[in-house]
Amino acid sequence: MTAPPPSRTLDHPPRDAIRLEGVLHALSDPMRLRIVRRLAAAEDELSCSLFGLPISKSTTTHHFRVLRESGVIQQCYRGTAKMNGLRRDDLDALFPGLLDSLLRAAALQARRLREG
Repeated sequence: MTAPPPSRTLDHPPRDAIRLEGVLHALSDPMRLRIVRRLAAAEDELSCSLFGLPISKSTTTHHFRVLRESGVIQQCYRGTAKMNGLRRDDLDALFPGLLDSLLRAAALQARRLREG
């Protein structure tokens, strides 16, 4: 198997470079939290095109980049699709319980806002 061309390789921080403040910043935006909730519920990686966010393509790209650069998600190209996966193992190792707590809190908030 040959490696993808350098222009198709995306930079990700190594596990030891992921910082709590970067993760919290990335997850503080409602669209980015929506992306992470969808990835957490998925059984496999998801293509960017599957999210159907109500924002422009350039803004969507920005949100995925913030999540990748903070270490929250892993992205890779498969053909022409950019695939996304949650870096759960890394996040759980560095910040035990954080991701699950945030996902639970986000689900409770979503329910509360729908009901209110």
